Amino acid sequence: MKNWKVAAAVLAAGCMMLSGMTAVFADETEAVDFSAVETVSEGKLIVGTEAGFAPYEYLVGDEVQGVDMDIAQAIADKLGVELEIQNMDFDGALLAVQQGKVDIVAAGVSVSEEREEVMDFSTKYVDSKDVVVVNADAPAVEESSADALAGKTVGVQQGNIADLWVTDNTEAGSVQRYTKFVQAAQDLANGKIDCIVMDEAPAIELVDSSDGKLTILEGDALFEDSYAVAIKKGNESMKAAVDAVITDLIESGEMDAIIASHSSAQEAETEA
Repeated sequence: MKNWKVAAAVLAAGCMMLSGMTAVFADETEAVDFSAVETVSEGKLIVGTEAGFAPYEYLVGDEVQGVDMDIAQAIADKLGVELEIQNMDFDGALLAVQQGKVDIVAAGVSVSEEREEVMDFSTKYVDSKDVVVVNADAPAVEESSADALAGKTVGVQQGNIADLWVTDNTEAGSVQRYTKFVQAAQDLANGKIDCIVMDEAPAIELVDSSDGKLTILEGDALFEDSYAVAIKKGNESMKAAVDAVITDLIESGEMDAIIASHSSAQEAETEA
């Protein structure tokens, strides 16, 4: 009987400890003092983005929509401020957050060691893989591999992780850098470049909106990476707030719903 009582006491203590640990994890987001987070402009969360990367960010008329914008809106809501979206070149957005001109960058930003030296990153919210897009009628590249890009004219988005990867890992004949993928798509359709290296999700959107002119090469991905929100280096309070919101979106299943809601988005480049 004595041993039974001891075992019961140990079991009860273990359950209390497990319950306590669960409560700690559940309270992580609640522990963040969102009211203490300072923004670049009082009463606003300014997000930098480049609205040519559907489904993560794209234009519908003059309005920027997409997965990243929904994430940014969730962060703004939690902070109790208005969301202000600044649409700019990708390189410019990354520079703006480093200089403290925007609060965050949500633009399908890949995490890399080089970038981590000059900016902080939130919890990763999606894993991605990069693919090769070619002219459907006259593909100049026939295999999804680094070797197949040797001597080819490869289109990338300037400053994008694909830009860095192609430069460092292939013997491409030349690398054509674009501020918007729609520009690269036009050149590829017209035979001015041999292929585009880009993330699979926006590649699917780009191909779907090309009227059959473009296609994605089958085979393994060229490489894989992950996306996160970029934050000014050392802004710990903003990072804690963004991490908490992203973690909540993931664990609640809302992140999956956000991604699904933009899965059929078309890259509508209508800005002047």
